[in-house]
Amino acid sequence: MTSFLIRGRPRRATAHIRVRVAHALLGVLTGTVWLVLPLMTAEAPGPVPTARAGTTARAAPSRPEGTSATDLVLPLIAGVAALALAGYGRLRSARRARTRTTPGTVPARPSAPVPDDAERQARAALRLADDCVRTSAEELSFVRERFGARPTERFAQALRAAETESAAAFALWRRYERGAPREAGARRQALAGVIGRCAEAGRRLDAEAEALDRLRGFGARGVDTAGLEVAEGRSRELTARVGATQETLAELRERYPASATESVAGYAEQAGDRLLFATARLDEARQAAGAGDTGRAVCRLRAGEGAVAQAGVLVGGVERLAARLAEAAVLVPDALADAETEAAAARQGGARPGQAPVERVLAAAREEWAAGRGDPLDLLRRITRTAEPVPGAGSGALERAALLVAGCSVAGAEEYVAVHRAAVGTAARARLAEAVRELGAGHAGRADAVAGEARQLAELDVRTHGTPYADAEGDTAGLPGAVLGGILLAEDPDAGPPASYGGPYTRSRHRA
Repeated sequence: MTSFLIRGRPRRATAHIRVRVAHALLGVLTGTVWLVLPLMTAEAPGPVPTARAGTTARAAPSRPEGTSATDLVLPLIAGVAALALAGYGRLRSARRARTRTTPGTVPARPSAPVPDDAERQARAALRLADDCVRTSAEELSFVRERFGARPTERFAQALRAAETESAAAFALWRRYERGAPREAGARRQALAGVIGRCAEAGRRLDAEAEALDRLRGFGARGVDTAGLEVAEGRSRELTARVGATQETLAELRERYPASATESVAGYAEQAGDRLLFATARLDEARQAAGAGDTGRAVCRLRAGEGAVAQAGVLVGGVERLAARLAEAAVLVPDALADAETEAAAARQGGARPGQAPVERVLAAAREEWAAGRGDPLDLLRRITRTAEPVPGAGSGALERAALLVAGCSVAGAEEYVAVHRAAVGTAARARLAEAVRELGAGHAGRADAVAGEARQLAELDVRTHGTPYADAEGDTAGLPGAVLGGILLAEDPDAGPPASYGGPYTRSRHRA
């Protein structure tokens, strides 16, 4: 069977190579003859005489002894031709070696990415898939509020499928980061799997983007005013909650040390900033809809919805923390009692190595709590890390405390990534996805630790990234936050189109 590489070679190119080789050989032979001819005639004193009639063979002059130049011509020509043919044969052999496809070998593919390129592609794919999932979830929340669950179920199914693919991609990536698998070929396949999963997540969302626009009435009918009312109503509700959030934070700071509220520092101000941006964009959307400018109306509506959604995340983050601090405060005494009981039982049964430090940590936690200056969540974290919960032992307070602490850590990291996603890189997102998996599996201690890593990496990314458009003048208030939060895709000088439900090919489809 002819090799696919040989079949694919242009016939004209092959013929052209043969003609050039033939010309080269002819040139070599001609040049050799041209150089040798003078030697053939150099020893003759004059023209060769013509034999007279009747002259016998004995009358012919005798040949000189030795080898004449004529005797060297044919061997020389043959040698040069042999060298030329040998060179041509070596050239053909080298080409066959480069293009040969033999069993057990894979032909080289120069276009295949090197490992570094594949890793960069995988990181970019993970980040993009995660952004698409988050943005789609934000818009879908408004669509469900407007139309209900049944008409929007197909979009929810696509979103769930995309979330599953994205989570699987992050799990593959974390295994890859830890060095599994070890073989080079298997590692390349793992990266291909990451990229493929991300592509499938985006494909699921891209496939439903047009249908969602039709449901929303984006097109010939313009913007559905009921959809505008949903976003405006949610914006007004959040504006009222921002004021209450500021009061809640003030109370928490009076009751607990500063470390207790450090994770939501600035959330109330950022929420107000997002709502200012949302108000301006929703007003512009209503004006554009009234003027019949459908494209501008849709673009402004989506930007406003995105800002409202993120304001909800920020306000909800403060409210969540307040509720979990209160729950933790109730759990601290019971968790301390269970931990001390375990420590006492271990002491009676023969102190294991490290038992004394455990008792010192618990004693310090009790003293701090009794003095009324402890952070309940931090105290629970220290207690559960010191005395590992044992299922079915004691009152179960230690187990509940570990889950509470882990849930709070994961939620905090999730909120931070959501509202700063334009700056947050793959490492933080991968840790967050791992923390979610660990929490779902009931591994509270591991989930808490990995969520803490995710939050630290995300904060580092934001500090390194800075705040884009911070010095913008004459533009809508809240623009820097909208860009940092990924509400606007910073692809154009004017900060780009708003992010919408969809995958990589459709998420930026709405442009003014």
